[in-house]
Amino acid sequence: MEERSVAEAETEAKAETGAGAGPDVVAGDQGGPVAPGDLGDPSAPVIATRSLTKRYRGGQLAVDGLDLTVPAGSIFGFLGPNGSGKTTTIRMLMGLIEPTSGTARVLGQPMPRSSRAVLPHVGALIEGPALYGFLSGRDNLLRYDAADPTADPRTRRTRVETALDRVGLSAAAGKKARAYSLGMKQRLGLAAALLQPRKLLVLDEPTNGLDPQGMREIRTLVRELASDGTTVFLSSHLLDEIEQVCTHAAVMAQGRLITQGAVADLAAGARGRLVVRTPDTADAARVLKEQGVADVVVEEERVTGEPPEGELADLNAALVVARVRVRGFGVERASLEDAFVALTGEGFDVAG
Repeated sequence: MEERSVAEAETEAKAETGAGAGPDVVAGDQGGPVAPGDLGDPSAPVIATRSLTKRYRGGQLAVDGLDLTVPAGSIFGFLGPNGSGKTTTIRMLMGLIEPTSGTARVLGQPMPRSSRAVLPHVGALIEGPALYGFLSGRDNLLRYDAADPTADPRTRRTRVETALDRVGLSAAAGKKARAYSLGMKQRLGLAAALLQPRKLLVLDEPTNGLDPQGMREIRTLVRELASDGTTVFLSSHLLDEIEQVCTHAAVMAQGRLITQGAVADLAAGARGRLVVRTPDTADAARVLKEQGVADVVVEEERVTGEPPEGELADLNAALVVARVRVRGFGVERASLEDAFVALTGEGFDVAG
């Protein structure tokens, strides 16, 4: 199957389901007809894969037997270092490339077989937006909207202005897209995905190129979309981003799924860090090591380590006996990074 951009695939899907074409049908898993509007049980997973695998020419195994379940109504973080197989998975889910083996269902329908029925209900921003540099940001969106045969041309400008406002680009809407920064292009691509109400929004590294304020704005927008009933599938290599905004997450590494579930449950599966706040860091570190605490790290007026199996009160008493001035003592909640390290024994590229 020839690779296509998501914009090309979605435009083709919309053209084939346009007005005047009659009720389009696509084959279901058992060969039966599936109407475009019949997208399965709304309580069923929005995305479900079984043994999904992609091996490229030359033998590179990009995705290896992926079993992924994305609950309806969730903000689902798809997490992993760069090169872990996240984007390849998304491209298979959107019907842009064929899997080598395995199955994928999106909105209850098999992909890529049901692309024509599914893609009009999906907004996507994958590997950066495809923009016309010689057109303004507003004219890019007008062109995208005009490619949708289901979009009412009488309300086109209203939809475009609303989308520009939602991503904070109203003031720059008249500038040519080639003059946009990377972050502004990301915002414009997101606006294109929001021109119509969506059942599923797929975002691949949506905060790429954004400053901290822009990242906060996108996180707020994602929460608003989810509260309106849109399921958001958000791919990122930034653990902090996933932990702040997502309700559920899956962790990928080297093409394989490491774990998935509710974010709170994933973090709870890892032990937190013992933290001692004291100006006497050298003495505190010595006492902790003597008491069998492993992985002791000194950071200014803070000493951390792996919590021991014994009673924490005994450890605190040992610090006091050694005349260490303890200003804070306890176990911090584990983070997604702690969970990833515990599961894989590897560090995680949190900076990009």
